Amino acid sequence: MKSIASAPGKIILFGEHFVVYGMKAVLCSIDKRITATSQFIDEKVIRVRSSLGESEISIDSSNNLEKVQQKFMKPFFYIAQKAVKENSIKNGIELVLESEIPPGVGLGSSSAACVAATASVNGLFCKLSKNEVVKIAVQAERTIFEQNSGADSSVSTFGGLVSYDLKNGFENISSRNDLSFIISNSAQVHNTQDVVRQVKNFKEKNDELFNKLCKLEIDIVDDAMLSLKDNDLNKLGSLMLKNHDLLKQIGISTEKIDLLVQEAKKTAYGAKITGAGGGGCIISLIDDSNSEDTLNNLRKISDCFVTKIDYSGLRYS
Repeated sequence: MKSIASAPGKIILFGEHFVVYGMKAVLCSIDKRITATSQFIDEKVIRVRSSLGESEISIDSSNNLEKVQQKFMKPFFYIAQKAVKENSIKNGIELVLESEIPPGVGLGSSSAACVAATASVNGLFCKLSKNEVVKIAVQAERTIFEQNSGADSSVSTFGGLVSYDLKNGFENISSRNDLSFIISNSAQVHNTQDVVRQVKNFKEKNDELFNKLCKLEIDIVDDAMLSLKDNDLNKLGSLMLKNHDLLKQIGISTEKIDLLVQEAKKTAYGAKITGAGGGGCIISLIDDSNSEDTLNNLRKISDCFVTKIDYSGLRYS
C-alpha cells in the first residue's frame, strides 16, 4: 500500500520582512509541487529519501530526533515518528520526496515538503483534514526553525492567494485571477535566518527610517489588494517595483537581484525579490503579451520558468 500526496510551493507578492513587524504580507501558492510517497516497510526504521537534498537516511523509529545529523531532514522524521507512535505500529515507514521546486531559493520548498509528507504519512492510516495537516506541518517545521509563522505551510495546504499579518493571521483573498509569473533564480545561496537578523539590525540602527518604510509598505499592500480585485496588471506591476525598492533600502537585495529586476522591467509589468532576499529568486508579472520577450531577456542571465497561481493546494493521489 502506498499513500501519495502533493503540495505546491509559494511566492510572496508583497510584504516580506515587514510582516515580521506587524505589516500585512500577500502570498500565493504556485503550480510547482512536491510529491510525497509513503509506504510500510518490514524494518523498524524510518527511511527518508529526498530529491531536495539528494539524500537517503534511516533511523530507528524509536530514536531521538537529535540522532538526525542532516538538519533539513528533521521535520520528516518528526512527522513519521509522530504517526508511528500514535498508531502503535510495529513495522517501519519509508517516505520518498520528489520536487519540482528548487530548494533554498525562497519558494517554500521545505514547507511544501512538510505539508505533502504530513498528508502522505498519515494517509497510511487515515486522511487528515487540511486544518490537521497544517497543524502538524508547522510543528514539524519548528523542529528546525522555532519562530516559523506557519504562513508558508498554510498557503501550501489551502492554495490560492492569502494575506497574513501577526494580529489577524490568515485571510483568503477572494480572487480567481489567473496571474502568471516568471521566476528567475539568482543562483546566490542565502540563509533566511541570517537575513532576518540582518534586517533586525538595520531596524535597530535606523528606527525612524524603518518606521517610514513600514508606512509606505502599508500603502503598497492596500493598493495591491485593490489591484488584485480589479485584475489591474499595470498597477500591480508598478507596486511590485515599489516594494522591491523598499526591500533594497533595508539591504536584502544584491547586484545580481537588481540586475534581474532591471532586465525584467523592460518588458514585464513589474518585478521584485520574493522571499528573504540576499540571493534566491525574483518574480516578474507577465501575461501572454510579454511572456516570451521577458523570458528571452532573463534567460540570458539566469535560470527561469513560468508559473501560475495554484488554487487547489494539498492534493491526495
